Amino acid sequence: MADPKGFLKYTRADAPKRPVEDRLGDWREVYAALPAAERNEQVATQATRCMDCGIPFCHSGSAGCPLGNLIPEWNDMVRRGQWQVASERLHATNNFPEFTGKLCPAPCEAACVLAISPEAGGAVTIKRVEETIAEVSWENEYVCAQVPEEHTGKRVAVVGSGPAGLAAAQQLTRAGHEVTVFERDDRIGGLLRYGIPEFKMEKSVLDRRLAQMRAEGTKFVTGCEVGVDLSVEDLRAGYDAVVLAVGALRGRDDRTIPGRDLKGVHLAMEHLVPANKECEGDGPSPISARGKHVVILGGGDTGADCYGTATRQGALSVTQLDNYPQPPTTRDDDRSPWPTWPYILRTYPAHEEAGERRFAVAIQEFVGDDEGNVRAVRLRHVKVQRDADGRRQVIPVSDEVEELPCDLALLAIGFEGVEHMPLLDGLGIELTKRGTIGCGSNWETTAPGVFVCGDAHRGASLVVWAIAEGRSVANAVDAYLTGESQLPSPVHPTALPLAVA
Repeated sequence: MADPKGFLKYTRADAPKRPVEDRLGDWREVYAALPAAERNEQVATQATRCMDCGIPFCHSGSAGCPLGNLIPEWNDMVRRGQWQVASERLHATNNFPEFTGKLCPAPCEAACVLAISPEAGGAVTIKRVEETIAEVSWENEYVCAQVPEEHTGKRVAVVGSGPAGLAAAQQLTRAGHEVTVFERDDRIGGLLRYGIPEFKMEKSVLDRRLAQMRAEGTKFVTGCEVGVDLSVEDLRAGYDAVVLAVGALRGRDDRTIPGRDLKGVHLAMEHLVPANKECEGDGPSPISARGKHVVILGGGDTGADCYGTATRQGALSVTQLDNYPQPPTTRDDDRSPWPTWPYILRTYPAHEEAGERRFAVAIQEFVGDDEGNVRAVRLRHVKVQRDADGRRQVIPVSDEVEELPCDLALLAIGFEGVEHMPLLDGLGIELTKRGTIGCGSNWETTAPGVFVCGDAHRGASLVVWAIAEGRSVANAVDAYLTGESQLPSPVHPTALPLAVA
């Protein structure tokens, strides 16, 4: 059993970060690479803080981990130094723990029993333990190709190569199906490749997992937009089932702001994608922050990604704007009681490096120069409220207007759903009112034999939900092709995250 007094003996210790001046000089990951023995000892100590609770909310799908990760089990194995067994238990529920260990905001930690009271020293560093198990697994070759012993003769097309598509593809390949992943970009990975900056996850981490999948038999086709380069008729004729994992990449815009069409005002992904391509060696980004005053509208993950990218590109200044007031630094039990996702101020490593965050402000106008380039933004203090129909309204609270220098403005205000694409028209699939692709209780869309998972189904969400839905849709496709399935299915199509909105 776990050490019941571990949390009393040891305090929470997060992974150490590299010095800011070093981080701003390159695109490598933020966290320091410790010697393996020192790292493992530190993480084993952190794992000892886990109490193996009677009801471990950390791996509850409603409040904690939607994958159902067996967190208390592998925490105790790490405490005992049983890294290979810990790896087996971790990979039993998560195809890509190195992705979640680096990118997931860790609803499991918010749901940890030790997060109830500050006097308990804070939640177990579950995310750090998970990432370390994954790294130890690769270093010691615990991760290997799992080639199926028998093949079903069934062919499956997975459209989209983000975490949901990759999880579905790996599960279906291991079940013995012939799986081909189609990606319209020039490289595999979806948002893992071109949406996540290198300083959050170096792409070598993605590439080593793709090598494993290729060794298992999964095929990848890049530069192919299904519905255009591969017709819907050929798709239907060549495959017994289709999985749509096309993401929810239609960026939310606000064309009502005067000056929105000035040069230098962009959606966030228009900045992040070419920046990632530059890190891949594709040449300079056409939208660079070098030598510019950068203003980012939006206070979430994507805004923080733009923030860190802009500072590394050499911006003169970076200012991130949020319509909402600054959240509290500790959990408000009335507003977000444990074990739900707490409404608190979240400071990303990028915010520690440079720049400024402003709260309860909104852009009233983009101001241009004589050549049509943005040169400033005009701000007003605001409050956010809901009208009688529940629609969000941003209301100015004073007549005071502040002008802020701005040579590059980035709108990181979320996503509106699945992009309109010929593939959906060809399949006869219509989007829901939320801009997503609907499905029945078995993940099948209105097009027979066509299934959906990930952000395309639930809207822009977390990497851990994408993997969970990819694993679940694999179960449904396997049952559709063979009559039954032994593959795990961690979530239902109607499951909603109570922890993270």
